[in-house]
Amino acid sequence: MATTTTRRRPPNSDLFRTLTNCTRRGDAAAAMAAFDAAVSDPDAPPRLAAHQYNQLLHLVATADRSSVPSPAAAARRVFSHMLQAGAPPSEATITSLARVTAADDPDEAFHLVATMKDKHGLAPRLRSYSPVLAAFRRTGDAAKAYAVEAHMAASGVPPEEPELAALLDVSSAAGDADKVYEYMHKLRQTVGCVTEETAQLVEGWFRTDQAAMTGKPQWDAAQVKDAIVLNGGGCHQLGWLGAGPWTVQRVRAEADGQCGGCKCRLACVDIDMQETQRFADSVAGLALERETKANFSQFQEWLEANKGYEAIVDAANIALYQQNFAEGGFSLTQLDAVIAELRGRYQGKWPLVILHNKRIAKLLENSSNRHLIETWKSNGALYTTPSGSNDDWYWLYAAIKLNRLLVTNDEMRDHIFELLGSSFFPKWKQRHRVKYTFNKGKAVLLMPPPYSSEIQESEMGSWHMPMEEKSGDERIRIWLCISRTGSCKEPDEVTATNGVVQEAPPTEAYNGVQQGLTENKAESITGGKRKDRD
Repeated sequence: MATTTTRRRPPNSDLFRTLTNCTRRGDAAAAMAAFDAAVSDPDAPPRLAAHQYNQLLHLVATADRSSVPSPAAAARRVFSHMLQAGAPPSEATITSLARVTAADDPDEAFHLVATMKDKHGLAPRLRSYSPVLAAFRRTGDAAKAYAVEAHMAASGVPPEEPELAALLDVSSAAGDADKVYEYMHKLRQTVGCVTEETAQLVEGWFRTDQAAMTGKPQWDAAQVKDAIVLNGGGCHQLGWLGAGPWTVQRVRAEADGQCGGCKCRLACVDIDMQETQRFADSVAGLALERETKANFSQFQEWLEANKGYEAIVDAANIALYQQNFAEGGFSLTQLDAVIAELRGRYQGKWPLVILHNKRIAKLLENSSNRHLIETWKSNGALYTTPSGSNDDWYWLYAAIKLNRLLVTNDEMRDHIFELLGSSFFPKWKQRHRVKYTFNKGKAVLLMPPPYSSEIQESEMGSWHMPMEEKSGDERIRIWLCISRTGSCKEPDEVTATNGVVQEAPPTEAYNGVQQGLTENKAESITGGKRKDRD
């Protein structure tokens, strides 16, 4: 006789199905009702997996208070049951619990986040701290907000704009001018352009009586200028300068970098001197690993004794620019045109031309090239890289070490530059790379932008803060111009940034070819060299 068997339903299957459906609908109230009913049944205590507890906590944390009247109490019940059941909490578990308890008890929420490492072996993330910081912002407890930021720093979790905005707000409300100054600079280091919300917070601070009363009526101008150079331009970080009320305007910047409000010239911001040295050391270290050590060391010694250049020239990139046609080749005429243009800009001073010896040997086979090459050599303008070397390392290191402009259309995206892994490489490239094109045989140099769209603090104590512009069009970007009466320089004054003199406003030639270079992506590819080795 055949027997029939009845498949037993796994324990808590109804609860699992309910939780899954509630998660899909975002129904926290129904999920908690099912959980509480299951917990109250002594005959069938629920056995949930860790991810199901996390689902419940997330639902409660994101629920409207009208659907879950006491979300903090509900979250505590879930978490307590999770620990009793031996389910391991994750960072998401603690973060959800902190998020929901922060509304009722910010201290408890901070304790949860601050102890998750010791109690559960979990590393907090930015999302773990954000609700706690927001809670102390709501309560206006500046000291506890600062404690959260200190714990973030100790945990290696850097704040982003929302967290810095919260810290700015709470320190402004507390009238803590020193902390406002500190967070203004942290904001400068973290973001390029600020959101509308952050801009309003900054405007609010500068319109307070406390802001008007804070500052030095007199200061050492030379010390401030030196600090700006050391910081790469754009800030001195020596404290509030000036006295009296601030004027806050929303303005646009002119094409040459002149502020439309106070008429101050905006700075072109570079990496600071310490970053520059670290960058040079990093490039040298990588080059010494990959090049013949004696060859690159010899170049370093030579460069130390020959520092008087205003620009470095990636010769192969220029000479091979748009030469991928039947009669094309290595164009010394193009290279000479770029050198002539640079000499015209720098009162006859020669740039440093980096060129592989394989190229030189071939060029000297043609007698018409010899005079030009000998002229460069006799004027100390030519450095020939040896066999087996990659000249990219040489021109990059020279430009960084001497802190000079680099003439190349190379986008610097290949494996060599990926090795650098530097967070400040994009800023350095924007400030130092000079792109080029040719117009009827004459070289047209596209100098770095005349100013940087990032938060700036001037040597006279004024501040300029760019706001987000989603179109990317600098012509319509709005800036906060924040200054005291008479706090800005004359508009035609040109400053040095980290030792590099800021260029004059863009010429008509620059404006005429900039868009073409941007749109024609293929130019940079066909206009490149490629690696000269052996």
